[in-house]
Amino acid sequence: MNIRIYHAVILTMKEGEPLTYGELWIQDGILTCVGKVPEERSAPVWDRQIDAGHNLVMPGFKNAHTHSAMTFLRSYADDLPLQEWLTNQVFPMEAKLTHEDVYHLTKLAIMEYVSSGMTANFDMYFFPDDCLQASVDCGFRTVRCGEINGTEEEADEKLQYLEDTYSRWNRTNALVSARLGFHAEYTTCRRIMEGVAELARKYHAPVYMHNSETKSEVDACRNRYGMTPTQVMDEIGMFEYGGGGFHCVWLDEKDKEIFQRKQLSVITCPASNMKLASGIAPLTDYETLGISMAIGTDGPASNNCLDMFREMFLATGLQKLRTKDASALDAERVLRMATAGGAKAMGLTQCDCLAEGKWADLILIDLSMPNMQPMNHVIKNIVYSGSKANIKMTMVAGKILYEDGEYFIGEEPARIYEKANAIIRRMQT
Repeated sequence: MNIRIYHAVILTMKEGEPLTYGELWIQDGILTCVGKVPEERSAPVWDRQIDAGHNLVMPGFKNAHTHSAMTFLRSYADDLPLQEWLTNQVFPMEAKLTHEDVYHLTKLAIMEYVSSGMTANFDMYFFPDDCLQASVDCGFRTVRCGEINGTEEEADEKLQYLEDTYSRWNRTNALVSARLGFHAEYTTCRRIMEGVAELARKYHAPVYMHNSETKSEVDACRNRYGMTPTQVMDEIGMFEYGGGGFHCVWLDEKDKEIFQRKQLSVITCPASNMKLASGIAPLTDYETLGISMAIGTDGPASNNCLDMFREMFLATGLQKLRTKDASALDAERVLRMATAGGAKAMGLTQCDCLAEGKWADLILIDLSMPNMQPMNHVIKNIVYSGSKANIKMTMVAGKILYEDGEYFIGEEPARIYEKANAIIRRMQT
């Protein structure tokens, strides 16, 4: 499909490139023109032409850590201590999940992603085939992170499962891909972790996991191994081809050096870590060390809102509070974390910015709303005063999935809501 977007304010997110004005041409899901159209350039036959109305076109946000199908636990068990929340509420309900549940619950999350300007997510949850199939059916872009854990006795079976799903979903559909990963050190035996490191070397692949989310997690790892989770994984050889960690709230100085040396990504989830009282990740320390950073929402059971605008505001606001420095982690850095930083962590360099030859994964932000006026600084408006209400359109691979309050994901919203409510009612009986 050939689409022309004109009268657009364009934020390419290329390093050092200012706002530009002009057009975007999209042919078969690829950007073929960004900015001013050369006079000698002949236009194709357009299937649709969109007047941007002098609103902002920019790359979509990348949700670099989430558990999409946890939508069924949104507002189900809030205001509880972390371990009580997990042990008494989350784990018993998750045990009732089916393949079909995950498929439908993921669609609900995708609706929230596209309505808040996200064009891709890095998902870790049960039944990955069903999660990824939901993304394919909706036209959404998902990178699957391996989620295995377990005991020594389960190691061979779990590692074979990880390798099989990794191989299959990296050749199935252009919208989905997979990264090697496991749940976390505290849920995974050493033999499985060593096996994941072997797979990383076999495939020359990065590895991702929950890492140092809580102080108790790190303390327990020190008791087991005499080291932090990051140091254990580095000793095993987990990071020979890069990777990263989700949360990274409690990294010590040696951990930070490993992240710097191995060029790992920190994926911060400020709303979830704040709500669960896990702590505030020292993002300014990571910034000083040149560590790549991205932003995730975490799952809707702990957040409870899949909203990148809120995450961006909290990412910078909490750093200012933590450091007692109002200049900490400025808005431009945070917006880069939410776009290009996420693309780097997820292996989606084909949609890290708007440029000819890149994938047409983009959003249209309404600048005419009162929270975006006056336009003293567009980027600061997005991070400090923007909201999902400003999202006019979300496009993935050249296909519009959300526009002016309507969803184009292959199923009616009412039907998705009906299925999600039926699932939670069944679980509660």
